[in-house]
Amino acid sequence: MTSSIPQNPTSNNVAALLPKLNDADSDLRYMSLNDLFNILNAGSHSFLLNDYNTCARTVDGLLKTLDDQNGEVQNQAIKCLGPLAAKLPPDILAPLIEKLSNLKATNSIDSSIPATALRTLIISFPRPITGVPPSKASQDAYSAISKVLIPRLVGYLVLPHGLKGQPTPPPGMLEISAEKGADSDAIDVLIEVVRCFGPMLHEAEKQALQRSVMEIFDSERTSTVIKKKAVVAISLLAVYLSDPLLSAFVSNTIESFRSVHLTPSKRRLLITMIGSLARSIPQRLGPYLKILAPFILSALSQREYEESMEEVAEDGALDPMAEEVKEAALIALEGFLSSCISEMRMFTDEAIEAGLLYVNYDPNSSVRADDEEMNGAQGDLEDDEDVEGRDTDDEDFEEEGGMSDDDDSSWKVRRCAAKVLYTIISTRASGDLLQNGTLYDKVAPVLISCFKEREENVRLEVLATLATLVRKTGEGVSAVRACSDDEGYVSASYTTKSRKRRRGGSDASMFDAQGSTSSTRGADSPATSPSPTSGPKADLARLSASLIQGIAKLLKQSSIPTKQSAIMLLKDFVLVQNGGLSEYLDQTLNSLIEAIRTSSVAAGGSISSSVGGTSSATGSSLRIEALRLVSAICDTHSSRVVSPYTEKIVPAVIAAVRDKYFKVSGEAICVVESVVNVLTPPRSAGTESEHRKYLANLFDVIAERAQATDADLEVRHRAIHAIGVLLARTSGAGTSSKLFSLEKRATGLDILLDRVKNEITRLATVQAINTIVSSTLEKDELKARWVRNVALELAGQLRKSDRTLRASSIAALKSMVANPVALDALDDETVQALVGMLLPLLDVRDLSLLGLAMGVLGDLVKRNPTKVVNKDLNGALCKVVLAPLGGSILDAFLGLVDAIGSQGVGQPLMEGLLKNVGVTGDPAIVGTAIGTLLVSGGATVGVKMEDFVNELQAAQDDKRKCLALSILGEAGLRLGKSSPLQPKVFMGYFKSKSEQVPRAAAVALGRAGASNIPTYLPVILSTMSKSGNAQYLLLHSIKEILQHAGRAQSNLSSYTDDIWKNLLAISQAEDNKAIGAECIGRLASIEPKTYLPLLQNYLQDPTYTVRGMVIQAIRFTLADTDETFDEILKPILIEMLTTMLNDPVLENRRLALTTLNSATHNKPTIILPHLSQLYPLVIKQSIINPDLVREVQMGPFRHKVDDGLEVRKSAYETLHALMDRAFTRINVLDLFDRVIAGLDDEHDIKVLCNLMLTKLVMLDPEETVRRLDSIAERFRAILAFKPKESSVKQEVEKAAEASKGVLKVSILLHNAFPTAAGPVTDAHGQAWRGYWEWVGKDFKSQLQTMEVEIKTQAG
Repeated sequence: MTSSIPQNPTSNNVAALLPKLNDADSDLRYMSLNDLFNILNAGSHSFLLNDYNTCARTVDGLLKTLDDQNGEVQNQAIKCLGPLAAKLPPDILAPLIEKLSNLKATNSIDSSIPATALRTLIISFPRPITGVPPSKASQDAYSAISKVLIPRLVGYLVLPHGLKGQPTPPPGMLEISAEKGADSDAIDVLIEVVRCFGPMLHEAEKQALQRSVMEIFDSERTSTVIKKKAVVAISLLAVYLSDPLLSAFVSNTIESFRSVHLTPSKRRLLITMIGSLARSIPQRLGPYLKILAPFILSALSQREYEESMEEVAEDGALDPMAEEVKEAALIALEGFLSSCISEMRMFTDEAIEAGLLYVNYDPNSSVRADDEEMNGAQGDLEDDEDVEGRDTDDEDFEEEGGMSDDDDSSWKVRRCAAKVLYTIISTRASGDLLQNGTLYDKVAPVLISCFKEREENVRLEVLATLATLVRKTGEGVSAVRACSDDEGYVSASYTTKSRKRRRGGSDASMFDAQGSTSSTRGADSPATSPSPTSGPKADLARLSASLIQGIAKLLKQSSIPTKQSAIMLLKDFVLVQNGGLSEYLDQTLNSLIEAIRTSSVAAGGSISSSVGGTSSATGSSLRIEALRLVSAICDTHSSRVVSPYTEKIVPAVIAAVRDKYFKVSGEAICVVESVVNVLTPPRSAGTESEHRKYLANLFDVIAERAQATDADLEVRHRAIHAIGVLLARTSGAGTSSKLFSLEKRATGLDILLDRVKNEITRLATVQAINTIVSSTLEKDELKARWVRNVALELAGQLRKSDRTLRASSIAALKSMVANPVALDALDDETVQALVGMLLPLLDVRDLSLLGLAMGVLGDLVKRNPTKVVNKDLNGALCKVVLAPLGGSILDAFLGLVDAIGSQGVGQPLMEGLLKNVGVTGDPAIVGTAIGTLLVSGGATVGVKMEDFVNELQAAQDDKRKCLALSILGEAGLRLGKSSPLQPKVFMGYFKSKSEQVPRAAAVALGRAGASNIPTYLPVILSTMSKSGNAQYLLLHSIKEILQHAGRAQSNLSSYTDDIWKNLLAISQAEDNKAIGAECIGRLASIEPKTYLPLLQNYLQDPTYTVRGMVIQAIRFTLADTDETFDEILKPILIEMLTTMLNDPVLENRRLALTTLNSATHNKPTIILPHLSQLYPLVIKQSIINPDLVREVQMGPFRHKVDDGLEVRKSAYETLHALMDRAFTRINVLDLFDRVIAGLDDEHDIKVLCNLMLTKLVMLDPEETVRRLDSIAERFRAILAFKPKESSVKQEVEKAAEASKGVLKVSILLHNAFPTAAGPVTDAHGQAWRGYWEWVGKDFKSQLQTMEVEIKTQAG
């Protein structure tokens, strides 16, 4: 049958199909319904609104087909209800719902069809969105549900709706009938009503629905399945219960717990219900846990444990219901611990005791132990030949006695107990429980003893829990495991940090074996730092013997999931302890080698390694984890420890490199790099001759993989990188001939030359070449022809569009020209060709490539100045100097200028700078360049210093004076004491009426004085002591002196006291405060022993301006200081920061937060161990203080002014820095609270909180999911905000920017957690699902535009 659907259907098209619904042919009925479905979808929203007759007939036709004998017809009729719901007039909705709710299936076998149709209808109705006024369509839908469906569910009229004489509804769908009991389908309907229309339900309706569900819950006639659905319904309904209703509900639950008639079955259900509520409404249920938690803990008490064991001992059988109560209690306890962390702190000890008690709960084992004890004598007399038969007999006996492993469900209790311990560790191991030793003294030994667990699911939970504890111990420790370069030519799989169990992989990205890496990993012997005597790492070290022995036994078992989990645990231990296996390699390494050699075929197929199949263990994944562990061992242990096992490691690794599975082969190549580091200096000094054979074998296999066209691209990339590491590590005076033959070296270099010409392997090869040329210092190791060819190939890549390739190529060229051997190999023709290809990079539009290009040219100038320096180069440099250069780019530019001058070819450049640039550029930058060239070029540049002195005196315009001053200042800095310039040359211009000239003179004075302290500094100090405008200028001079004194190797010691006194005296003025604080900070950096204690004392000064200046000064000490300074700063910094953050003056607290922010970035090793003191102070400053909000009258308007806004901004910036640098060390819950609260704050804070949310998605996805509802409420408020018509342009732009930022974060959250917006019947996430539906409807075009923008940025 074929039919055509009109583009704009009308009600007549619908009416024409209705007679066919009664046709005797089921196929015709089905096709008619299919056409109806398409017409309803294609029709406009209002095409049926005015045709009541057609609507009524359509409803009747669908109701009849719902009772059709053909199941496909029924299903198609249900599909039609969805689009029909949005097209019907409001007056027909109530009759439709009434007819559906009363529909009785007479022709159909499936009695759930009416309920399914009702659910489809409810889901299709326009639903309300929390926080947004309901639309008329959603109000109409709710009105029909309230009038008809809710009374039909509960069996009586809940709300009168202003009507009198309404008929009494039939018995409620939720009522428990004597024949059939409770209706499971009715509960499903109730769940959809609450899920879709919960925000609109009246108080009486919530109470009525709650009462009906609780009757089902309390009835002894309802089945367990229905009661479980009732628990879901209660957890959904609880989201919308008012505080009085929730309080009454909790009170009734407490009374039920206290009832003397409480049965085990009812107790289990109550526990399950409370656990479900903890996950659905954790913030609202939290205050009640003080009363509720003891009921759950009592089910896990020592007394009930002993009673269970006595019952088993007497009866020889388990009580299944008692087991289920324990399991439910442990699941609920886990929910409490993960969702209500703060409220459960008071029950920490009880929770730990319960977890430890039941993780070993095994009544079956105790019965067997008794039997074995009674029959021990008989067992001793049996011959070994009868062992097999005896085992069979024992199994038969167990089956007869009802105590077989198949009937034993106690493993579920043990698994849940392990999950409880996991949750305690994951939520509390960043604080007190880890530091005070509780987790290692109480929990860890018990977990290790559970390695002998016979049930694999439990054993895997135990291993995952212990691995989490080990990783928590090492959080904040830098990774030593590495495999590839940061540039990303090897695909990396990062595992997010989360409290969620992930047995398939380590959940700490710092331990990810495929994370970001460096080619220098494991290059030097691991530092043997003394083991701590106290703390978590010391606790772990004390357990290392029992831990490793237990793992060694597990590695001998045949179970792949257990082996893999044990290996991952051992890898975490090695990384956290930075070794730790020196004494145990004999026990573990053989098993690891065996695991590496295990073929995927022999290991069998995929085996689930966790309940639910969230991850799987296979032979290949086992080999990968074993390879990662071997690599970690090589990287963290000395060559002396690892070398004796090289004979076993190398053959196994070579076999793995040749494996056909690319992940195994790629990971094996990473191990090759680690083994190469072990076998080569400086780690293996003195044993090179023994390792020559191994290195040759390793080279052969990686060379083979690098050239194999059938190998995976990732494998070839890694093999090329490994070749680079091997050739670099075997280079050096006297080692090459012993370790690696020149023939193989030449082969390796030729492979790289060939691979760099191949587009798909070019990037990896460029990075390998960079590694080699950075380390090779022998002439016979780098052939001139190879160097020239490679140099030209690298330069040729600078024209490519791939930015990563261009950056890597210029970096490799820089390493090549910095290597004297490679630089000497470049002939004139190659140099000239390189210059031609480098000149296009002298473009200020790409500063990163510009700096490297100038560095390469600077080295080439020293090699052959006449071929490098030409008209084009000089012209390009004259254009570059016009840009606002700074930092490393300016240093590279000055380095190139200095090289040109020192080689005697600077005159053309000098002419270009003077004639073509002159005063058109920034006088400070241009003057620095000319001054550098003037000193380095000397007499060859065609001008003298006297010429610029004369120019300074003769110049009439300010720019020429500033340029001359800058040139003289730079020249004075570079000439030092040989400079003929005197201070008066500069100080004479302090009184100039120009704004720029005095400042330029002050800076020039300081630069010239930095390398000639005895001549300049006394004059500056004597003038500074006199009052007047010159003090501010002289502060700039002092700043330049302090900044450049170290570089100029000047001795300030005899003047520091005078400088300090003058700075303190004149820095009190408002104009001098900022520059004075910087000078004081730089002086303290030069002599920290003297001035840091003085700064600490000044923090107690009664004058708030002095304290503020000192706070700023401390911030300037934190950057560009060395380890010596850190040793002096370390004992006092935390106390100083605490004092600053508690300063009573608002502005000083803001300055203190910026100082802490700087310290977080520059001194993390000092700050991070003390975050428990500092973090609460930052959190406190991020909270809005109502006392700081005031109203200001501005004309006829009153505006609110928040004096604490700037402090909060600084607090959030500091929180952002702490999140980036020390996420694992801070209280995550407090951080989420402040980030979500910040979404309600001012615009700048909203922007920062959006940025933090995008990072929290990766840092803690589990907590982010839990907070989605709160985030949705804030996001909805931001998007719903509309500026007034009278709003200024700035306010409109801010609102638009805020909406754009919210949409971007919403997309990122949805992409990260797509199931959170899915149609699941879970109380948690209701607000987010509603928000996402609303955004997708009302902001569809903006979402599409933002998605394209996100994809473009990611690409």
